[in-house]
Amino acid sequence: MLNATWLDTFTTLCDVGHFTRTAELLGMTQPGVSQHLNKLASQVGKPLISKDGKSFTLTPAGEAVLAIGRARRQQERELQDTINFDDPDVGNISIGCSGSFAMWLYPHILDRMHHAPELVIGVTAAPHMSIVTSVLNGEFDLGIVAEPINHPRLDAIELAREELCLVVPRSLAGQDIDLHRLNELGFVAHPDGYAYADDLFSLNFPKDFKGADRLRVRTFVNQIGQIPIPVAEGLGYTILPKSGVDAFARKQELAVIQLPKQRHHDLWMISRKGRSEIARVAALSNSIRDAATALG
Repeated sequence: MLNATWLDTFTTLCDVGHFTRTAELLGMTQPGVSQHLNKLASQVGKPLISKDGKSFTLTPAGEAVLAIGRARRQQERELQDTINFDDPDVGNISIGCSGSFAMWLYPHILDRMHHAPELVIGVTAAPHMSIVTSVLNGEFDLGIVAEPINHPRLDAIELAREELCLVVPRSLAGQDIDLHRLNELGFVAHPDGYAYADDLFSLNFPKDFKGADRLRVRTFVNQIGQIPIPVAEGLGYTILPKSGVDAFARKQELAVIQLPKQRHHDLWMISRKGRSEIARVAALSNSIRDAATALG
């Protein structure tokens, strides 16, 4: 690999065409310029110039090296332009979050993209630990998780408090619901549903609830957008974060039962340290924070 300093001196010499003026321009002595030239020629293995008094011409090897020097300068200018260009409405952003939050968030993302045609945003539904790992390794710019993260390479800000909702068919709206009635109806289970049931039911039915594994399951669904469908059809109940309920297109066919003891999850937005200072990431982060106030 060619020495970058020697190559820069040689390229400047070729552009200026004079040893003394090159030395003045680079803040060097004329012998210093000659020394860089000789070292670069030694590295290449062939002479780079042919002197004729105070002037010089390039050898074929010199022409080839000059082409590299000018190309490298162009690449450095383009790199600097890229570094200095920090437009909040241009570039790629990736987000990782739970399935229910992704379903709720996506319409807000689309609204942001309408206002920024050159912004490319990817949203991936993923488990909690996968989100943390992907933010750490740079796969996600932003992650939304349901618990605070204390990691030296991550920034975390509290986003919102999201209610964990007991969701039943609309026909049961306003009724007193106990665990016996729920078991008659049947649980619409999903991958996070059992943990949600343990969390919510242990608070509200401490005498009767024996664990999520003892619930009567009516059906199991692992696609977040389909979980509320059997509930809307009157085929069971489920437990979802508020974002999953709000994002359902047939929300009017559902009812949320207010149990005596509510359970909330604190949502946190995480990013690698310094990443949120990039304009497009900061702008989207602010948009998500503004939208998430509706979940509280």
